Amino acid sequence: MQYIPGLAGIPATESQISYIDGQKGLLTYRGYNIQELAEYSSFEETTLLLLFGELPTKDELQLFDSQLRENRRVKYNIREIMKNLPSTTHPMHMLQVVVASLASFYPSTEYMSGGTENQKYVNDVTIKIISHMATLVASWEYMRNGYDPIEPRKDLNYAENFLYMLTGEEPDKDWARLLDAILILHAEHTINASTFTTMVTGSTLANPCSVIASAIASLSGPLHGGANQKVIEMLDEIGSPENARAYVEERLTEKKVIWGMGHREYKTKDPRASILQKLSSEILERKSEAGELSRAFETAKEVEKVCLELLAHKGVYPNVDFYSGILYKEMGFDPGLFTPIFAVARSAGWMAHWREQLQENKIFRPTQIYKGAGNLCYIPVDQRGTGSAS
Repeated sequence: MQYIPGLAGIPATESQISYIDGQKGLLTYRGYNIQELAEYSSFEETTLLLLFGELPTKDELQLFDSQLRENRRVKYNIREIMKNLPSTTHPMHMLQVVVASLASFYPSTEYMSGGTENQKYVNDVTIKIISHMATLVASWEYMRNGYDPIEPRKDLNYAENFLYMLTGEEPDKDWARLLDAILILHAEHTINASTFTTMVTGSTLANPCSVIASAIASLSGPLHGGANQKVIEMLDEIGSPENARAYVEERLTEKKVIWGMGHREYKTKDPRASILQKLSSEILERKSEAGELSRAFETAKEVEKVCLELLAHKGVYPNVDFYSGILYKEMGFDPGLFTPIFAVARSAGWMAHWREQLQENKIFRPTQIYKGAGNLCYIPVDQRGTGSAS
């Protein structure tokens, strides 16, 4: 047997949900190019596509949208759980705890019976989790600062309502459209760490709330979902555009990470980054002329320019975390929100993979290559001497 660190390149499943061609910089959801979905679809429609494999009819989309709107509110018991968390709790840790607790409200001991899914339960819990995710993230932003959360609205779409609950203001249409595109672009990305976690936990037939809580835990690490927050921390450290070149050159000399640059799967520019750059350019230019953008935005443009000069020949380009981090900053979001917003979007893909896993489920049980000692004989404790165990 050959050990492959991180299971790099090892197929773990067969899936019809999404596809990546890293050489061509291509990402598709159910066969549809992500660029078309980001430009013309909505998060609600894209979620239905991921879950069921086809673009919905107008009636199907309206029904799903209505179900999401009706399930935005959370039970008061859930808010009580949140109120009892320390205010210093990171939003990702809150999200993991509270989503896991949803299993108490939506139990699932009977959702698999004789190998057959209880499809009504599967559909209902899918809607509840995806709808609740945005409410929980937005509510915690107020609660951890000592304020009551803002109630969700039914007259707004998913992205608009999320933006409204986060800011407390009527959603800016430009920012809401960009946020909708970001949710689409982050909704799914084949078998990454958190999606694989979803599949492994789901394969045990654990409660779906526990399944998603485990995925949130996986996403919380800086090597996965935390990179966009690191981008803003990096920009704050650089301080101003004129410091960008020296900072990048020093990091490269010391062989340190430049956050938001490069991607494990893509040998060319991350297609999601290209799409965000295209969709945001006109809006950002307009807001820049109006003086509505921060100093960090100008610094980011210079970092991108320097990195393209120094790294493009190596196939290293800005990824989606670089652009989404900047846009979240300009929308006024606290950096602690960046990864939870990622989780809100990725809940669509996680639920799609959970449902696909159930169709031909087999519990994951990989093997290992043992490297430890062998053929040792047990020695009674009083015969082992007095030396240190270490």
